[in-house]
Amino acid sequence: MEDIRKAAANPAAALAYPFDAGELLRTRRKLKKALLADGRERIEKNIAVLGGSTTNDVCDMLELFLLAEGIRPVFYQSEYAKYWEDAMFGNPTLEAFAPDVVYVHTTFRNLAPYLPHPDDSAEAVEGLLADAERHFSEMWERLSAAFACPIVQNNFEYPFFRLYGNRDATDIHGQTNFVNRLNARFQLAAAQKPHLFIHDLSYTAACYGLDRWADQSVWYMYKYAMALEAIPSLAHSVASIIKSIFGRNKKVLALDMDNTLWGGVVGDDGPEGLELGEETPNGQAFLEFQRYVKRQKDIGVLLTVCSKNDPENALAGLRHPDSALSPDDFQVIRANWEPKDRNIAETARLLNLMTDSVVFADDNPAERHIVAASLPSTTVPAMEGVENYIRILDRNAYFEVTSLSADDLRRNVMYKENALREAERQSFADYSDYLRSLEMQGEIRPFSQTYMQRIAQLTNKSNQFNLTTRRYTAAEIEAAAASPTHITLYGRLTDRFGDNGVVAVVIGEIRGSELHIDLWLMSCRVLKRDMEYAMLDTLVETAVSRGITKLVGYYYPTAKNGMVRELYADFGFAKTADNDGSTVWELETAGYTKKNRFITVNGGTI
Repeated sequence: MEDIRKAAANPAAALAYPFDAGELLRTRRKLKKALLADGRERIEKNIAVLGGSTTNDVCDMLELFLLAEGIRPVFYQSEYAKYWEDAMFGNPTLEAFAPDVVYVHTTFRNLAPYLPHPDDSAEAVEGLLADAERHFSEMWERLSAAFACPIVQNNFEYPFFRLYGNRDATDIHGQTNFVNRLNARFQLAAAQKPHLFIHDLSYTAACYGLDRWADQSVWYMYKYAMALEAIPSLAHSVASIIKSIFGRNKKVLALDMDNTLWGGVVGDDGPEGLELGEETPNGQAFLEFQRYVKRQKDIGVLLTVCSKNDPENALAGLRHPDSALSPDDFQVIRANWEPKDRNIAETARLLNLMTDSVVFADDNPAERHIVAASLPSTTVPAMEGVENYIRILDRNAYFEVTSLSADDLRRNVMYKENALREAERQSFADYSDYLRSLEMQGEIRPFSQTYMQRIAQLTNKSNQFNLTTRRYTAAEIEAAAASPTHITLYGRLTDRFGDNGVVAVVIGEIRGSELHIDLWLMSCRVLKRDMEYAMLDTLVETAVSRGITKLVGYYYPTAKNGMVRELYADFGFAKTADNDGSTVWELETAGYTKKNRFITVNGGTI
């Protein structure tokens, strides 16, 4: 009972790595109830699980991890081992379900028809490998054509026995060899198919331990392809992919300093007394953690400091000769004696983000408790022992990568440039003069293949400036771009400080002589720079060229998008309906007057 009470009281902690798999399995109903009662706004997604083995408990556990990430899943499960039949031969129930994601839960046991025999020729083994690859690739094509949604496919864990011993990995007849080669082909397929995401079951099983993973008694009794207590590890890993697809990743890693980035207290020990570098085991561990943190920055994670320290001591620590991190690696350095929850909230404000975008890493349990209690939306992992720091952040998959655009790789540079803009703005008494000084150039055009990945990211990540909060998959984005009944626009903005990247997206559906705006969103980092007006000007111009006489806009309120409640009113639209805050707006295109005053669009004039 004590375990149940603890889990229900703090479900987020129960679902954070390292979790107690047995406790999760025992308390999952209480956890689900607690999660659903927390008042959090969640997006609902239909997830089809096509299983090569039993999937009931997999779905139950997957539900918990997704609820914790702000996604309320509704599941369809294929009948036992009928994944292929459901995918290939049609199923009215599955078709009516219209999945937002398909998860193909196959494992090594589903490869039985393709595994080589000891007397097979090299040509025969190649044929078996090709047959296995074809079996899955045809299924992916069929699912893509039917549902145009992301497909999450397990690769394969190693077999639970090796017929050839160590030679199993090198002999063409070895099962281990076969799995390695097929997994490599899956990797190549995912690189060529933007809607296919490979769930690395091989890595998950290896982390768990193959001997514990392959519980044969559970297979014989229940037809689960892994131990019951391995199911939370599997579900957590799959949930990480799904939440990343739907833009639920974290964006900021806020770091304490003393005994988090180095051993010791810089204010007491001085930079020269810190444990950091190759000389001691602890010093090596802190250095490796810093290197890991820097690699997170390289893929677009924003680094900040949240430390109780004097500013000069904090900078001295970061300038330690053995430090892998420097002050320039951080977007914001809050080193002072203010409460850390206040510093994190201020950091989020400076970055124009919500506090739920932040992961706070601190070795001090008292500080972690205060932040978790004061900022419940901020993620606060238990950082216990420097040798575990990397594993804690890595296994929790806060920054899971399902796509990596050029804008992601430049994100830290973009935020630095934004800081320069803000400093410049404060030197101007007149805001209009400041905007003119930016010398802004806008590129506003129909969706192009170059930016599809970034556009899909924006539709799933932007919440504050998003009027309908409609979420689009990459396939839906491409379908809208190709549709003769849709108008699509992306907006890219540069100025004398640098390139902001793709920052705005509009999708409208043509219905007769009206254009109904299904999606209008913009990155908050370019707010109040006339980009919304430039997008509207181009949208009206495009609509008129297509014979459109009226634009119809929609606003659906959420906990986050109140800032755009009156956007259409500001644009000059007339409100025509209001249903508990959900509003409809209309604008006649005849006589429209352009509103953008400061951005040169597509190389023309303002």
